[in-house]
Amino acid sequence: MAPKRGTPRISRNPDLVRGIGKHSRSKMYHKRGLWAIKAKNGGVFPRHDPKPKPASPAEKPPKFYPADDVKKPLPNKRKPKPTKLRASITPGTVLILLAGRFKGKRVVFLKQLPSGLLLITGPFKINGVPLRRVNQSYVIGTSTKVDISGVNVDKFDDKYFAKVAEKKNKKGEGEFFETDKEEKNVLPAEKKDDQKAVDAALIKSIECVPDLKAYLAARFSLKAGMKPHELVF
Repeated sequence: MAPKRGTPRISRNPDLVRGIGKHSRSKMYHKRGLWAIKAKNGGVFPRHDPKPKPASPAEKPPKFYPADDVKKPLPNKRKPKPTKLRASITPGTVLILLAGRFKGKRVVFLKQLPSGLLLITGPFKINGVPLRRVNQSYVIGTSTKVDISGVNVDKFDDKYFAKVAEKKNKKGEGEFFETDKEEKNVLPAEKKDDQKAVDAALIKSIECVPDLKAYLAARFSLKAGMKPHELVF
């Protein structure tokens, strides 16, 4: 609906009857001053250049669209930040694992990897925990420390723990019903030697502290009447 105007519009040529004006066409020609405009421009009405049309798109949009929506990747401007290590976790700190295969085991923290995960070990000879990567969300830091100045962990990074992708051979119809045992993944001898080298340096430091070896070998667990929020680790 058109907005209402404040003042009524008055025509220069009022209607005597509907469709018939009071003044003739020639009278209105002089009354509107069109003769002056024509005389000023050499007897011709001025012509204005038409406004340039907006550039039409090079490709017309299709009339029909696919039935399934085509997913477009969203722009990702997020820059990954290095994971901040908890203040209670420092190299040599004894940690308690809260989840996973070795839940409840006490381990020694060696260093933080570029991915933000923690490199830990049992040592393996004491409690059976090998060199592993653990998220710091699943550990409790204790006040017990182990001297790891003699342990060399420079060669350990995220690529060290990467799994080698192996292609599985497809079985034919004749081999489908055969019950052959699949070969188990065998740990390379190089990784076994690395574990022994780390354990040897750690055990030397652990044996210098009385009862520390037994402390690492014992599994942490809560008993009846123990309140976790009151425990001091």
